[in-house]
Amino acid sequence: MSSNAKSILTPQQVDLTIKRLAHQIIENHLGLESAVIIGLQPRGVFLSNRIVDELEQIVPTEKIAYGKLDITFYRDDIRNNLHVANETDIPFSIEKKSVILIDDVLWTGRTIRAALDALLDFGRPSNVELCVLIDRRFSRQLPIQANYIGRAIDTYQSQKVKVYWKENSGHDEVVLLSDD
Repeated sequence: MSSNAKSILTPQQVDLTIKRLAHQIIENHLGLESAVIIGLQPRGVFLSNRIVDELEQIVPTEKIAYGKLDITFYRDDIRNNLHVANETDIPFSIEKKSVILIDDVLWTGRTIRAALDALLDFGRPSNVELCVLIDRRFSRQLPIQANYIGRAIDTYQSQKVKVYWKENSGHDEVVLLSDD
C-alpha cells in the first residue's frame, strides 16, 4: 500500500461486514420469499455474490432470487465511452417484490439512479432497498441513501475509495487514496 493510501477495511473486517449485512437483510426480509437480490455490474457483483453466499448459509432451505444488472446504457455519462457493458441476468420477475440492490461504493448517487431506471424494464417492484459496502456520505449529488451500510466514511472530493476483492485482486481490502 502506498503512503497516500489509508486502510478503511482489512480483510477480516470485510468478511465481518459482509456477514453483518447479510444478517441485516434477513432481519428485514425473513424467509426472503418476497425479496430479490440484484448486484450491480461490475463491482457490486463481488459484494452481492458474497452476501448471497452468506444468506444461503443463514437460511439454507430458502431459494434466493439473485440477479445481476448492467446499467451501462442508463448512465448519464455514457457518452464519455468510459464504461464497458456487462451482462444483465435477471431470470425472474421483480413485479411486486422487494428489490435489494447491492453495490460496493455509494458516492454521488448517479449509479443508483441509473439502476433504478434500468430496473423498470423488468417490472414494478413493491419497494427498492440499497445495500453498500462503503457510503461516502458527504459526496451525494442526488437524494439517494442506503438502507444497509457496511461503513460510512467522510471523504474529500479529490479522494478515491478503492475496493479490492480476492476474485480480481487476490485479497479483500478497502483503502482510501489521497492525492497528497
